[in-house]
Amino acid sequence: MLDLQFIRENADTVRNAIINKATGSPTLVDKVLELDELWRKTTTELQEVQTAANAEAKKIGEWMKLGLKDQAQAAIAESGRLKVALKDLEDSQRIAAESLENTLLEIPNVPHPSVPLGKLPSDNVVAFEHGPFPAFTFAPLPHWELLERHDLVDFDRGSKVSGAGFPFYKGAGARFQRALINFFLDQAVENGYVEMGAPLVVNEDSARGTGQLPDKEDLMYEAVRDGLYLIPTAEVPVTNYHRDEILLESDLPIKYCAYTPCFRREAGSYGKDVRGLNRLHQFDKIELVHFVRPEDSYQALEELRAHAEGLLQKLGLPYRRLLMCTGDMGFTQSKKYDLEVWSAGQERWLEVSSISNFETFQARRMKIRYRSKTDAKPQIIHTLNGSGLALPRIVAALLENNQKSDGSIAIPEALRSYFGSDTLISA
Repeated sequence: MLDLQFIRENADTVRNAIINKATGSPTLVDKVLELDELWRKTTTELQEVQTAANAEAKKIGEWMKLGLKDQAQAAIAESGRLKVALKDLEDSQRIAAESLENTLLEIPNVPHPSVPLGKLPSDNVVAFEHGPFPAFTFAPLPHWELLERHDLVDFDRGSKVSGAGFPFYKGAGARFQRALINFFLDQAVENGYVEMGAPLVVNEDSARGTGQLPDKEDLMYEAVRDGLYLIPTAEVPVTNYHRDEILLESDLPIKYCAYTPCFRREAGSYGKDVRGLNRLHQFDKIELVHFVRPEDSYQALEELRAHAEGLLQKLGLPYRRLLMCTGDMGFTQSKKYDLEVWSAGQERWLEVSSISNFETFQARRMKIRYRSKTDAKPQIIHTLNGSGLALPRIVAALLENNQKSDGSIAIPEALRSYFGSDTLISA
């Protein structure tokens, strides 16, 4: 959520942000300003009537002490009228405040000046590439054929039990998943993150706090009876961990990592790009979350990015870094990088991590603040997060890029102690 004072002083900037992000109508800004004016007008009237009501209440006692019953009765009548007016104004103020709050929730974050303008994925900027690409003396297979050949994942029975996009990992496939999870978590802890085990469901306040509501309702699974949502990412519970809290500046930065399954409906997803592990409804991911001072947040963004890229480098995966354009970066972010790995069997790039700075956008919703000392005025904190990493496409790329002509699949050196072998499957 944007600061209301910022919108008052930078209305055109916010209108342009809505246009550039293509996430609503710029008339939302005019609606916010109108509701703000109504709320302030109603608040002023409420204060004036409250002052008058207090004066009349004081008069009643004074007239009664002096035995002036007629004047006392008149004051009582006026006090009654003012109480009715107060109730009406309180209702009007509450309705105006609620409407203003709900409209503010519909306005996206303002992109950082370094974010390129654009509306399509082709407008994203390739900021960095890391290689080399794997070389083969044979035609490399796509990962779904490798998974089937070596019986690592069962999509059909997963579909029978739960539905499409909910696979079973089996044997060496399940062990490989576990090896990656442990490797990613250990690397995060070495980089100074505190490991957390987070809930897999959140309430509406939590989903609203990180910006999933009211923007991404269609992407989340909902337990309607209990008013809970299955998490689409550990970002949601972990960032809400400090909701409604005032942190100490001396404790910053705070960095958390968490492994969780993630659940996404991915409504409307179909076609060749969703084959195999490319797009699932349930998948495993390690999330990295930062809470930092405003002046440190863009340095923290580059640190977070470097941590995610370091994992790809240790796994020996060719990858590229995209600086996302305004129309492809999302509702809540002020700046966002995507990391994509090269898929040799599919001959295309696969997204495996998004790294984002939200500035105060999430923290203002969640009322997460910090102060330098006990008597200092609290300030809104900055939040950041990134995938470190999402597993399905990492698994896909590792299988495809490390397959051998004899049918075996080599394990990257960084994973061998975790997996217990240098080969995933021997021919």
